[in-house]
Amino acid sequence: MSGIRTNAAAEILGVSTNTLRSWERRFDFPRPQRTAGGHRQYDLGELDALRRALMETENISSAIAMVRQRGAGPSTAAGLLDAFERFDEAAADRLMEESLAVRSVERSVEELLLVALRAIGERDGREAEFQLACRWATGWLHATRRLVPAAVRPEGVFLFDSSPRLDLESIQVQALEVALRRAGFRVLLLTTSLPQDRLLRAMRAMDPAALVLCGAGATLEVFGRVLHSLRTLDSPALLLEFRDATPVAGRHAIPSLGSKPTRAVAELLELLQDPRRSTSLLSAPAVRGTGS
Repeated sequence: MSGIRTNAAAEILGVSTNTLRSWERRFDFPRPQRTAGGHRQYDLGELDALRRALMETENISSAIAMVRQRGAGPSTAAGLLDAFERFDEAAADRLMEESLAVRSVERSVEELLLVALRAIGERDGREAEFQLACRWATGWLHATRRLVPAAVRPEGVFLFDSSPRLDLESIQVQALEVALRRAGFRVLLLTTSLPQDRLLRAMRAMDPAALVLCGAGATLEVFGRVLHSLRTLDSPALLLEFRDATPVAGRHAIPSLGSKPTRAVAELLELLQDPRRSTSLLSAPAVRGTGS
């Protein structure tokens, strides 16, 4: 966890530690995160924005209102987390727009959106806030996807999403889809819960160069359906996984695209340029989990 301790935060703002904690109790701002040992960790961007606002207003309530309206300079994951915890979708929109002014879409997704979602999901008693965050993130990624220009690469990528519900893993898959589209690929994202004949029809229509197993809900039955679908294609396709989605234990022959969308795009580009790529499984994988 990144950030600075209470004493350093108070020194930046020119107040005592008691005053800083009283602001936290009264205004819920600046809101620190907690280390594993329970120590406060303040976000430096928020502190700097509050310091500048205090110089303008000389009033803490006005300064905090100003920071929340403006955002803390270059948007931070902590600021987006705060917006989720206040159920403030407008603030979340504003923070992502501010981030896009200084960061790429990919960096904004990986450095703000996914980090804030992970943080809110790890906090106890935040089920409602986490659900709001996931739904907001889905809408934001959908809107971003619609702005991506038409594909410029001939290769198609078929994403099998095994996520059983709307959660962080399903958002990771959507983020991967946006990153692949922005890299110029044709992309089709469907859930593995569809009937086999519907999946096969979609795959044959797309004729993908790669199939990527995604999500946290893949079972051996799902894995078998993916393999069966792969073998029915008229032209060879590369079978890959994202974020360790393959439900097997130990070593297996399925290449991994890593755990981040940008890394996944780079890995896929390298694999597609490798003339030795193969769709065959070199050994029978051991079972990691069970399921129907």
